[in-house]
Amino acid sequence: MRVALLLGLVGLLSVGAAQFAQARDPDGRYANSPLKEWFDGLRSGKGPCCSDADGSAVSDVDWESRNGHYRVRLDGAWIDVPDEAVVTEPNRVGRAMVWPIPSYMGVTIRCFMPGSMT
Repeated sequence: MRVALLLGLVGLLSVGAAQFAQARDPDGRYANSPLKEWFDGLRSGKGPCCSDADGSAVSDVDWESRNGHYRVRLDGAWIDVPDEAVVTEPNRVGRAMVWPIPSYMGVTIRCFMPGSMT
């Protein structure tokens, strides 16, 4: 019984680890990007944002600034961006980017980089 439970747990961890590794850059499209080093160095007050492969582009209709604060729409719900999650350096890609962290308590924003809204 214990052996079966242990094997099941190892199997689940293996699948989860494989999915995590694939989520970072599954097809290598960002590995040769001229902006890769810049993305890898992005930070907010919450720490490193990781890279473009971890972040998601946000359409102009899915983010806004109101009274000096940002919010983004993810999966149909508006989420307030904590001030410390805002990336303050210039946006070199033009489009808004968000690095959400899903958890059992809901989604939090690790980093948000406003776009040009053009």
